[in-house]
This record gives sequence, C-alpha cells and structure tokens, in this order.
Amino acid sequence: MVELTGQSLTLEQVKRICYDYEQVTISKESLQKVEQSRKAVEKIVTDKKTIYGINTGFGKFSDVIIADDDVNDLQLNLIRSHACGVGEPFPEVVSRAMVLLRLNALLKGFSGIRPVIAESLVTLLNMKIHPVIPQQGSLGASGDLAPLSHLALVLLGEGKVHYNGRIFVTQDVFLKEGIQPVVLQAKEGLALINGTQAMTAMGVVNWLEATQLALQSDMIAALTLEGLEGIIDAFHPAIHEARGYQQQMDVAKRIRDLLSGSQLITRQGEKRVQDAYSLRCIPQVHGASWQALDYVKEKLEIEMNAATDNPLIFEDGNLVISGGNFHGQPIAIAMDFMKIAVAEFASISERRIERLVNPQLNDLPPFLSSQPGLQSGAMIMQYVAASLVSENKTLAHPASVDSIPSSANQEDHVSMGTIGSRHAYQIIQNVRRVLAIECICALQAVEYRGTHKMAPATQAFYKDARKIVPSITQDRIFANDIEQVTEWLKKNNLVWTANLVLIRN
Repeated sequence: MVELTGQSLTLEQVKRICYDYEQVTISKESLQKVEQSRKAVEKIVTDKKTIYGINTGFGKFSDVIIADDDVNDLQLNLIRSHACGVGEPFPEVVSRAMVLLRLNALLKGFSGIRPVIAESLVTLLNMKIHPVIPQQGSLGASGDLAPLSHLALVLLGEGKVHYNGRIFVTQDVFLKEGIQPVVLQAKEGLALINGTQAMTAMGVVNWLEATQLALQSDMIAALTLEGLEGIIDAFHPAIHEARGYQQQMDVAKRIRDLLSGSQLITRQGEKRVQDAYSLRCIPQVHGASWQALDYVKEKLEIEMNAATDNPLIFEDGNLVISGGNFHGQPIAIAMDFMKIAVAEFASISERRIERLVNPQLNDLPPFLSSQPGLQSGAMIMQYVAASLVSENKTLAHPASVDSIPSSANQEDHVSMGTIGSRHAYQIIQNVRRVLAIECICALQAVEYRGTHKMAPATQAFYKDARKIVPSITQDRIFANDIEQVTEWLKKNNLVWTANLVLIRN
C-alpha cells in the first residue's frame, strides 16, 4: 500500500502502482488540506467574489460572470465540451498513471475540490478501473484539457473504461461494482482537467521503459562485442575517468562486468589496433543518453508532485491566484530531450548490426547465412533496423519548438508537450525492435565463434534468449522472431535486467 501525500511520490512507487497494481491510500494530513481548500472555495461562492473558473467562464470567456444557480452546471458543461480527444487511446498503463498523478496533485490542497473527488480517484485505482483516453487533442498548455476531460467523464459515470481486460461503458461498470458517480460542484471540473498529467503520465511510462532499454542496450552490445571479437581495452576505467562523466564510467563498468571471463574479446593489437566507433564508443554514446535520462527523471519527479491547475488557493482562501502552472514547457523540453537520447540507442545499434552482417566488415558468414546466396539470412533484418532508425529521426524532431495560439489568442503560447511524450513512446517501441534485431544477429555471431568461450554473464543471457528465438539454420519468417524477442525485452521480470540494475547502482 502506497500512502499518497501530494509531496513525495517517486518513480519507483509509480512503477509499483501502475505495473504491479499496488493499492493506494490518502494520508490524513493531505485530506485535511483538501478539506481546508474546499472550505475556501465555498466561502468564495457564498461571498459572491469573482474568481476565475469558480463563477466565470473559461479561457476567452473568463470575463463572463456565471450566475450562482449555474455554477455547478458550469463545471459539467466544461467536462463534456472539453472531452473531444481523438485517435487511439493511450495505453492502459498510461491511463492508470494519469489517474494516479492527477490524484496526487489534488492532494496538495491548492485546488479546492471536495474529499469525495479524491476518494473517487482512489476507487478507480484500487478497483483497476481505468478511463479510455484518446491520445490526440492536447496542446500541452491550459493543461492537458482534452485527455483529462475524458478522465473526469468517468468520475461522472460517463465515457468508457478499461476493466478486466476489456472496454466497457462506464455506467455499466459502476452499476456492477456499486460505485456512485460524483456530481461536480464549484471549481471541481476545472481542478480535474487543468494540469499536465497526460504528458507527465506518458513521460513516466516512457522513462521506465527507456531505462530498461538502456540497460538492455549494454547487454546486447556486450554480446555483439563477443560476436565481433571486440577490443576490451576501450572500456578501461582510466579512459572514462579521464573524461569525468559518471554515466559514461557506469556504462564502461557494466560492459567490463558483463564480459568478465570472456575468451572472445581481444586486446588492442591482437587482431586490430582499434574498433569502429559503434563498438569503441559504446560508453560515450550510451552514457550521454543516460545523462539525458537522468535529467528527465529529475523533471518528472518534480512534476509528479506539483500543483499544476489554475487558479490555486493559498492561505485558507485569502489568497487565490491565477497563474500558469498548467503550462507543460518543462515536461515538453524533457520529452524532446528524451526522444533524442533514446533514438541514439537504436542509431548506434543499427551500425553494430551492419558490422555483424556485412562480410566486408567481419570474418563471419555473409549476412550470418547458413548457405550464403541460396539463403539470405539476416540481410533484410538490417533493412528493417535502418528503416526504424530513419523513422526515429523524424519523430525526434522537437515538439516543444512549435506553438499555435488558441482560445481566441488568449492562450497564445503552448508547449505541445503531450505530442512530444507520445512521439517519445513511439521512438521507444522502435528502439526496442532495433535492439531485438541486434540481439538476433549477435546470438548468431557468437555461435559461429563458440558459445563455450563466452563470459558467464553473456552466456546466461544467450541461453535465455535461445529459449525465445532459435538459431538461424535456414531462412524463415524473421518478422516472427523480431516480435518474439521484442516482447521478451519488454517484460519487466528478466533476471539479467535486474542484475544490470544492481551493477548500475
């Protein structure tokens, strides 16, 4: 059970809640802050003060004063009108993360909701009822309005939900489970949708998957080094300490640890003086991507515990300020940075694939074929990797440099952070497939060299991988192999991945 406070949520806790379905509870102190904040809103309504989003319209309509009798309808109309997202839904794990992160933000006590709103979000999480939320339609400022409106619809008993592996109409699931829909009151609709939780939730899932991929990149690169009889001297600690980047030193150490005891690696001058960059510069390239991932982690953990709606209520309602914490620029830039960093794992991997299959660059059978000419072997797998890498170059174009004014030019600069986070997710899926192709090729290469000469760590990986994909003894439909290895890499319970995490720590 994870206790939520609005202040201390970590990525490790998010992983437990969103992937392992650990339940959540609300701290007493946070609930008290929520209650105090709500009293402030009720006093504003009673005193007939004019406050944005409580008794005014939204966006360009902020100057329209709403009658007392219409305050609740204002919130309902807001959710229904803003729930106009389009496209495929976010992955269910992202939807779960969105519920969690919106709940955590509301528990800070600056948003003016009633406790029942927070408790309803807890119910969704603990009963594994997740809103169906279309991916497209957010500008990443004024909050992730469209995606979060689809989340809010579910609290009202409307929209659709993921439940028990299927998609249902929300009302049917609520009736089955005896859940009462909420009726929104003053400010509550705005408090639910004015935030960055779509881009941040997608970003959190991206980071969790990307860090696993980064570790897998090191393992698969180590396997390739054995397949190509790479030179281990380039990973000597003195080289990396001389430059001083901790992440680069970490990668070099992981490669050394993984290849400890290998009879397939060589020393400089034995077979060649130095390797190509895609082998020799693994710590420098992978390490630089780790630097970016560490930056992204820092920004995500701040945003996960941030108050991002508008207006915010301070000093028991004596200070209500309209500001711009809903603007997604910090996460937009972080997601763009992540896109570039993760894409590089595939870029250098594809070059290692080329060195594994190109007979002009190695002494292995051409394209790792068992019968070169009659059988094409891994020839077209390299094409696929090259295609995915090229696609990533397009996806890696920064979304945050774009902005289109909205709401009659009232909202005249936006972050496009949700687009950036979605593109980062697509890049991650492409990178995983490129690594799967390198893995298949490297497995074949070490077989030609002699698996009995492998390091204990890479040999253990080899044995596990061979349970997923067999040796290439003749041409077959390699698309199946790529997808099987890709799915295997995506699983979170790989023993060798856990071991690599320990090495990094």
